[in-house]
Amino acid sequence: MTSWQESRRDSRPRLSRLAQPVRALAFPLIIILSSLTSCAQSPKPVAPTSDIPVAAASAPNPHNAPPPTFNSARAMQYVKEIVTFGPRPIGSANHKKVEDYILAHLKGDTVESDSFTADTPEGKLPVHNITAKFPGSRDGIIVVASHYDTNYPLRNTSYIGANDGASSSALLLEIANQLRGKKREGYSVWLVWDDAEESIKPDTELPFLSDSLYGIRHIADKWQTDGTLKKTKAFILADMIGDADLNIERPQNSTPWLEDLIYQAATSLGYQSHFFARTGIVGDDHVPFLERGVPSADLIDFDYGYNNVFWHTTQDTVDKLSPKSLDIVGSVILETVNLLDQR
Repeated sequence: MTSWQESRRDSRPRLSRLAQPVRALAFPLIIILSSLTSCAQSPKPVAPTSDIPVAAASAPNPHNAPPPTFNSARAMQYVKEIVTFGPRPIGSANHKKVEDYILAHLKGDTVESDSFTADTPEGKLPVHNITAKFPGSRDGIIVVASHYDTNYPLRNTSYIGANDGASSSALLLEIANQLRGKKREGYSVWLVWDDAEESIKPDTELPFLSDSLYGIRHIADKWQTDGTLKKTKAFILADMIGDADLNIERPQNSTPWLEDLIYQAATSLGYQSHFFARTGIVGDDHVPFLERGVPSADLIDFDYGYNNVFWHTTQDTVDKLSPKSLDIVGSVILETVNLLDQR
């Protein structure tokens, strides 16, 4: 049996055309319209498409490289340390503390800060993007991104966003540990902690997704202007990836061959059962790059607790997460980067 799930930023009628909406959430991060497999059935991963490049369809690990190294215990410790700062909406003192925390862990790396003022429904707010650059031997860039702010409308609650923001931000810090100190025999990898991803005032009548993704939209515009976008071979987003019951979506609005490559990486590591049992359309940080022609993928588990009950609530806490989930996603991202190097 197939059901329809609707999760949206507000109750505006632009999504009312959907049949059988299950529910609407007040302060979403994304919009996902998923065809879900019934709980009474065993979900099957979405098969790779047939139109992917030959290199992407090759056997896993063709160069017999060792599996990626990822320290999940250290990544989990980063999650715990990030959430101790409390809610971290843009413009807050806690947000500045987390920004400084990330920068402290990147000391000695090549780091580019991108700060600007965003016009939002709540007025002008400061936005701070962070990019750490790890050079490679090939001409081109692979971007791995995560947002690090928490939901702005929940700023006066105890909401700490352990999964939604902290898990993926910590993931990138551990990926940085694996890249640091050696030049890659492949593309350069840029890690982006983008800011102001969350909607500021979801009940406004702003156009779709214009009151969100402030930081990553600014980066995409900037890189399009300075030519960086032309060098970007792939954009991989990590979002809500710490759930102990890990089940990564396959967004239909991602680049098919890149999603296939991610599934190939997961399969080569024995993690395929955690990927692509659900499909949907996801409005997330990968969209500005996708719209500009950059191959883009979103790694997100948008089923956080039964019927996504923990998402954007004060129940988004560390006890719902697992180091194993961080290990799975971190290792698959690193293996995907290796496969991209071989294309």
